[in-house]
Amino acid sequence: MKILLAEDDIRLGELTAHMLRKKSGCTVDWVKTGSDAFDYATASSYDVVVLDWMMPEGDGRETCAKLRKRGYLGAILMLTAKDAVQDRVEGLDAGADDYLVKPFEMDELLARLRALMRRNFVPFQEDIIRIRDLELQRMSQIVIQGDQEIQLSPREFQILDLLLQNKGRTLTREVILDKVWGLDAEVNLKTIDATVKLIRKKLEPSYSRELIQSVRGVGYKIGD
Repeated sequence: MKILLAEDDIRLGELTAHMLRKKSGCTVDWVKTGSDAFDYATASSYDVVVLDWMMPEGDGRETCAKLRKRGYLGAILMLTAKDAVQDRVEGLDAGADDYLVKPFEMDELLARLRALMRRNFVPFQEDIIRIRDLELQRMSQIVIQGDQEIQLSPREFQILDLLLQNKGRTLTREVILDKVWGLDAEVNLKTIDATVKLIRKKLEPSYSRELIQSVRGVGYKIGD
């Protein structure tokens, strides 16, 4: 199980992420703001997104509604200290699939996560992505441009795949670092710039910079 936990309370976030990993063996990405939760949820596939109601840069209800508006189909569970019926209604109406009131028992959280998993919310990802004359085959990790196969390293392939999945959206260097190397990796953000430069060099030079666009001071995106 792969879970995105959005919780701005440092102590609770650390404890919840630790217990989820320990008790279920699942992979947990932990973020502390609504904007980061939105970026992570739309840049990668999660079995369940767990959103705290009260967060900076977009609370859980706002983030949930924003994800659903963008077409996000994954399971979403809301955590909150708000236990009034109207609060629960607002959370569910925003697009949440389940609702758990704080304080909660870890075993109950795990049971609710398993129940959401059984509903199989995660959308199917296409194996082949095409844009212009570029074709990326995810299963075989092959990239073809025109009639020529492009030899990419595993990291280069992962970055190109991530950018293609999020065509038109700017991905920050931090998001790319987390999804390709992992936040705990001892990798300088300049390594991302160097790797993108290598991808561009291997692709057809005439439009590689137009295809993979730099967003100054932020990151990269695939142009239309």
